[in-house]
Amino acid sequence: MVQIQRDATQYNQLIMIDSPSITDAEFAQFQKLIYKIAGISLADTKKVLLVGRLGRRLKHYDLGTFAEYYRMVSTPGAEEELQTMVDLLTTNETYFFREEKHFEYLSNVILAKHPPGQPFEVWSAASSTGEEIYTICMVLAEKLGVTANWSVTGSDISQSVLAVARRGLYWLDRTRGLPKEYLRKYCLKGVRENEGTFIIAPELRKHTSFLQVNLNTTLPSMSKFNVIFLRNVMIYFDAETKKNVVERLVRQLLPGGYLIIGHSESLNGITNCVKPVMPTIYQLP
Repeated sequence: MVQIQRDATQYNQLIMIDSPSITDAEFAQFQKLIYKIAGISLADTKKVLLVGRLGRRLKHYDLGTFAEYYRMVSTPGAEEELQTMVDLLTTNETYFFREEKHFEYLSNVILAKHPPGQPFEVWSAASSTGEEIYTICMVLAEKLGVTANWSVTGSDISQSVLAVARRGLYWLDRTRGLPKEYLRKYCLKGVRENEGTFIIAPELRKHTSFLQVNLNTTLPSMSKFNVIFLRNVMIYFDAETKKNVVERLVRQLLPGGYLIIGHSESLNGITNCVKPVMPTIYQLP
């Protein structure tokens, strides 16, 4: 039976019961560690979130304090548990057609002027569980055709959310934002042991590829892209990390390519390499 998740990852629900408390010093250690690994500035207000998400790992290993868990993940050879910790602390909510104005611009402006028959490549650079990737696929299929030469690359620092994205299998209660006609056209309803689920149609999934990428480090060898989505992740970065991440991504844009960020984000003071064409949508000259 295929295993699926009701939320962003199997860890996404916060369980505070029986979790030990965390001292300010212990929390500061985790703040420094997640910043070093992923460039994420974990605000002091996220202490409850950290306790909720990591508390079960302490229980799993029968540890009494967060200091013990910190020593565990900091020990050479603990890379697997360290990745689990990163997965827990970097998973965020996503849904189909989130911030839909971006997809309207993609369809009505960017794709409308794309030369017919030419390849079109998109990178979802913080793709989480895949809803953004498959939303992009639906837009491209509608505008360019299912059989046209286009592709969507999805990346994330979390292996667990990438596993969900690769499967493209979701509970029916995860259809928030997804137009009913697209649900009918591009999704298949689960049957028997998968009743209550839907899976993205194979004719869309064949256009996708996935890889683990830490945006806070040197990027792997990748092609150039017409559009890069980097949405709702920079809000967790400080100014220096934002500059470094954006600089890396802009290098991956084709001339005239677009960088799309989240509605609560801005590139003011971050880079002059791309120019705003609409709020949160930037173009490389």
